[in-house]
Amino acid sequence: MLLSATSAYGNDNPTVLIFGDSLSAGYGIDVDQSWAALLQARLTSKGYEHKVINASISGETTEGGVSRISGALERFQPDLVILELGGNDGLRGFPPERLRGNLETMISTAKKAGASVVLLGIRIPLNYGPRYSQAFESAFRDAAGSQDIPWIEFFMEGVALNESLMQDDGIHPNAEAQPLLLDNAWPIIAESLGEAQTQ
Repeated sequence: MLLSATSAYGNDNPTVLIFGDSLSAGYGIDVDQSWAALLQARLTSKGYEHKVINASISGETTEGGVSRISGALERFQPDLVILELGGNDGLRGFPPERLRGNLETMISTAKKAGASVVLLGIRIPLNYGPRYSQAFESAFRDAAGSQDIPWIEFFMEGVALNESLMQDDGIHPNAEAQPLLLDNAWPIIAESLGEAQTQ
């Protein structure tokens, strides 16, 4: 379900919009423990006035993201969009070409609305086969390259293969993993915010 704002936002505050799936929606944990909530705390502690809006939905695919990103952009008017979608596309075996196209559409739509965009890449389990896995991962690289935006290869780096950081389903990170997820995403978030402030 659509999460409410991580904290109250106002028209005078720059906004960071997290547009993702269950990895960002705080699935299976208290929302206050999610990396989105931790991002708000970090921004505040570093003196940023940005408010974090978490528009992530568990189970969301890039198809769903394409259908609702315009509404989210109009509603929240973000300065920065953190795009974290694609994992469910891979788990359902969607064509990597469709994944790339949907990512490019969302990125382009956000940029046209005046927002900066960063992309959090995802990998899928090896049992999907090397050919599909490589094509899937390349979709993120190619989308980011074609749209000239910063990205990270694997948002779940250091988490996905560590059972102590995963919930019992083996798919979703637990509360202890959330600071690591934030640390993975932080460098490109900070870089993008810094660029935005100097323009």
